[in-house]
Amino acid sequence: MTDPIPTTQRAVVFTGPDRIEVDPAKPLPPLGPTQLLLRMEACGICFSDTKLLHAFSRHPRKSAAIGGLTPAELATVAGYAPGDQPVTPGHEPVARIVAVGDQVKRHQVGERVAIQTDYRHLPTAASNVSFGYTIDGGLAEYTILDERVVIDPETDERFLIPVSEGPSASAIALAEPWACVEASYTWGDRRGPLAGGALLLVADAGVPVEGLAELLAQARPASLVTVGLNDPSLPAQALATVDQVLGQFDDIVYFGSDPDLVEALSPHLASGGLMNLVQGGASFGRPVQIDVGRVHYDLIRYTGTTGHQPQVGYDAVPASCDLGPGDRVAVIGAAGPMGLMHAVRTITLGVPDVSLDAVDVNDERLAHLERVLAPLAARSGAQTRVWNSVSQPLPEQAYDYIALMVPAAPLVASAIGWAGSGSIVNAFAGFAVGTMAALDLDAIVDRHIYLVGTSGSRIVDVATVVQRIESGVVDTNISLDAIAGLNGVPAAIASVIDRTSQGKIVVYPALAELGLIRLVDLPQRLPQVAAAMVDGQWTKQAEEVLLGTARTQ
Repeated sequence: MTDPIPTTQRAVVFTGPDRIEVDPAKPLPPLGPTQLLLRMEACGICFSDTKLLHAFSRHPRKSAAIGGLTPAELATVAGYAPGDQPVTPGHEPVARIVAVGDQVKRHQVGERVAIQTDYRHLPTAASNVSFGYTIDGGLAEYTILDERVVIDPETDERFLIPVSEGPSASAIALAEPWACVEASYTWGDRRGPLAGGALLLVADAGVPVEGLAELLAQARPASLVTVGLNDPSLPAQALATVDQVLGQFDDIVYFGSDPDLVEALSPHLASGGLMNLVQGGASFGRPVQIDVGRVHYDLIRYTGTTGHQPQVGYDAVPASCDLGPGDRVAVIGAAGPMGLMHAVRTITLGVPDVSLDAVDVNDERLAHLERVLAPLAARSGAQTRVWNSVSQPLPEQAYDYIALMVPAAPLVASAIGWAGSGSIVNAFAGFAVGTMAALDLDAIVDRHIYLVGTSGSRIVDVATVVQRIESGVVDTNISLDAIAGLNGVPAAIASVIDRTSQGKIVVYPALAELGLIRLVDLPQRLPQVAAAMVDGQWTKQAEEVLLGTARTQ
């Protein structure tokens, strides 16, 4: 260890549902041998923080770890606060390592790092351990992390990603939400049954079952259950009805067209599971209730074919869920903080001939969005339109890619109508698990519309965004609307809940007394800081002036 470690610190704490405090002297435990002390430079506020505040111990990421580390090891992890234990939120951080334990091997004092905060190697009953949820997060002066937590045991990669001294702290803090956007395009889905997985085959009476031998040869399932096949040659557990099905499956292949059966089978999809609908020339005939929350959080997927061969349904899964040349893109809810990121990514990615319709319902926010996008579109040459969908409805079957920022189930159903053949609908908004949407599965199968959703990001996504920031491809500060110190966090959280912010909010933990200030108000509140901005946009120079001259507001 090098630097002396304080025994208390200022920190934001969630103490229960809808209870938020700013603790002026939260105890900071002694640094353990495998632990790192990080001084927080900046941390963004996320809409997900409000979900944690409301749900608290009921939030999927607040439950206790059930794997990865033993209970005895977890007891020594500083800041581990599952269940109803108070926790410091904040999962959009940038920090500097200021001390390390004597058994730390992969991290050095002085390193400046972005923190990938989603520790999937530490599963919980409903999700996984996460920084700012199950482990004290970044809305504090310091945080302690354990090297046993922040190194991926499968890949040996560090969750603490080194960054240079060049970018502002705000730009790196904003890398995490931009990485979540990046992940939603680049996650990648499989285009066949999971080899060695659990497979369920279901067939309606009288429906021809074709391609079975090829399917089983490809999957070589560890377990196979059938309903309605009545084939004694299959090494399977044969059931008479779907009601007898127990457990969850990596793949469900359904030969038939009964919408009630699809609704009964869907809860049996495991996390990451895929349902292949082999319609055999028939149709469902009505919208089917699909849990879009599970599409988002559990990564379940639906594909299919109007014909008889299940492989055609697997082949319909896109080889990539990223944008392609000539794609017509719609971002629904584009004027919000995350929608802006999707819109900026679309027109700055460098994909040829992409066009963007940035859609929202608030004219004031749309005017701000248009000011942000116009110079970027002019440089990239991407055709960009900004409009209010209340006065100008979206056209039917017009888009190759639709990104949804608003967690409203009817919008998912509408997006199927707006989607063209071979299109992707990205349910990016954080739909709660159990959010049912009545979807036109006939259109999804016939037009090969692929509904995707992702939650969080991976190490590679954060590293990709950091590289783009450092190389000047993107300035994430373009999405910044307001700044605050720790005392401004309650107001910042309220602003996110009320949707009064037109972009992201970044908190500087070193500035405890600074209240919430929107950038448009800086000329009156902190004119010296405002003078260092460029065209109303936050800069590293403005950040340096702020940190040097901030006073109680």
